[in-house]
Amino acid sequence: MLLLVAEDHPSMARSLVNGLREEGFAVDLATTGTDALHLAVTAPYDCVILDMMLPGMDGWTVLRSLRRRGGDSAVLCLTARDGVEDRVRGLDLGADDYMVKPFAWAELVARVRCLVRRGHGKRSATLRIDDLEIDMARKAVSRDGRRIQLSAREYALLEYLALRQGEVVSRSDIWAHLYDQNDEAESNVVDVYIGYLRSKLDRNAPRKLIHTRRGLGYVLSADA
Repeated sequence: MLLLVAEDHPSMARSLVNGLREEGFAVDLATTGTDALHLAVTAPYDCVILDMMLPGMDGWTVLRSLRRRGGDSAVLCLTARDGVEDRVRGLDLGADDYMVKPFAWAELVARVRCLVRRGHGKRSATLRIDDLEIDMARKAVSRDGRRIQLSAREYALLEYLALRQGEVVSRSDIWAHLYDQNDEAESNVVDVYIGYLRSKLDRNAPRKLIHTRRGLGYVLSADA
């Protein structure tokens, strides 16, 4: 999943970006409100983690402008201010969640995962497609009760397809949600990783779950 971190404090920004990448997310960073708004309206972020005290354009203005321009990415506001009026203001402007600094890392990650699931219409942390089960909290995958070991990139691709199960997902859409601005992957990387997933999920299985729609993309479904 693709996240945008909008944070100007160098150590906090570094901790957020590195920590979220270790959790398997693709992450872009903006250090000013102007840059945050520009990125948020030009890329399909699954979640924006928005500090409210950004220089140039504060988080309130970024949030208001994003929603006015039709941006529908989930937004998690971060602030050092704990007043009820601030939380109400953020939520009224279109924020999806609100956390006060300092925060527990595990809670931040859990909230981000929840917002990503909610953005795809999923409430449960467990996704099931036929005999395939994906536990998004533990990043554990099994098929017919058999544990399947995946690399971080393989898991990210499978999770995204599972969140959109039954939908045809284009290569460009997959690329946009799984790779941040620092990635320099080859143009055929999506096809390569689809091949890896097929070898681990579908090989010797009675029913194939990953299907190609020629000229369109891929779909994860129990239906051929």
